[in-house]
Amino acid sequence: MFSSADSKTGVHSLVECLCFAGILFGWASLVFVFKSDGYFSYLCINSTVNETTTKDCTKQDEQYTIIFTIASFLNNFLTLPNGFIFDHFGTMVTRLLAISVYTTGTLLIAFSNAALSVLLYPALSLIAVGGILLLVTNMQVGNLFGSHRSTVITLYNGAFDSSSAVFLIVKLLYQDGVSLRYSLIFLSCCSAIHLIRTFLLMPRRHIPFPLPENFNYGLRCGGAQTSSESENVSGKRKIQNYEATEISANKDKSTKTNNPDISGQSESEADKKAAILSLFLTVVQCVLFSLCAAIPVLPLQYLTFVLQVLNRSFLYGGNAAFISVAFPPAHFGKLYGTMMSLSAVVSLLQYPCFAIISGPLDGNPFAVNVALTILSCLAFIHPIYVYLHCKRQAAQRAKAENTASS
Repeated sequence: MFSSADSKTGVHSLVECLCFAGILFGWASLVFVFKSDGYFSYLCINSTVNETTTKDCTKQDEQYTIIFTIASFLNNFLTLPNGFIFDHFGTMVTRLLAISVYTTGTLLIAFSNAALSVLLYPALSLIAVGGILLLVTNMQVGNLFGSHRSTVITLYNGAFDSSSAVFLIVKLLYQDGVSLRYSLIFLSCCSAIHLIRTFLLMPRRHIPFPLPENFNYGLRCGGAQTSSESENVSGKRKIQNYEATEISANKDKSTKTNNPDISGQSESEADKKAAILSLFLTVVQCVLFSLCAAIPVLPLQYLTFVLQVLNRSFLYGGNAAFISVAFPPAHFGKLYGTMMSLSAVVSLLQYPCFAIISGPLDGNPFAVNVALTILSCLAFIHPIYVYLHCKRQAAQRAKAENTASS
């Protein structure tokens, strides 16, 4: 069973991811508000077609698109250096940086106006970078829930994507008479909650896995330890705790030893084996999405949209969960950051794809969609490789058991 403190930490982390971390992706809702307030309106020009004067705001729309593109790129690309910061300096320093950056972004929007439209460029980028940092620090909370940590990490990634609804709420409030400034000031004030969580419900450094015996973090009622005291465990004590965890996990095995290759399947091996199905289903979903997008049937695009929404949570959440179970926790930030940075670089390929579609293909995206579908099929290599890796480990364990018995 989980302690009440762990449950509180888990719930608060979920709320933070759901209500704050990924609001970047609700940008489209906020564009409506900016247009109503006249942001970049000086770029609109009057054009006359068939003696009818209309307002052409194409260049204004381009500004909003560029702002979102830059912020989305930085959201992924800067996760690599931010991952190094998280691994090296720990949770508290990283969260203080995230809160500072995030709050600066919300305040820039709150105090911007049509004459200072350019402030939207740094504002959205700061919100994006601060938000992904909050997600990175929260994903380690999954370590508090033992065998359920992959589920928790994936849930947080889904909540991160769902927080796009926050800007939709801001838009609805704006239509009901609540100004954009008041809404963003409220979001800025909520940073006080993030600060309280940082000191009361989060560790100073990291949440290890497996958890040491009587692991403590944050502040505890009744004269409990601070995070720095509770995490200052000697190397010998950590080894003893790890051995105790392994013995407890394997106590029902026929062979009672601390060597997982002899006593049975190790927890790490079991986690990787369990991740195979998740990885396989994620790739299947990616391929189905690409296939649906390539078929020029309008009703089918409803399914394409649903798959697109689901796919991001499966893709990023599943990969984050796999990194947490397949690699040492001390390197989670760097590895997750590397994955996100690579995804940012790959996302830049959309621009040459658009150029090819609008140029040589005369606006027909079918060939590009087919090529992307074929590339998506290459991702099946990952679950197949993990399956073969687990199979090799099982064969080596069986060989070791036979050698020991003989």
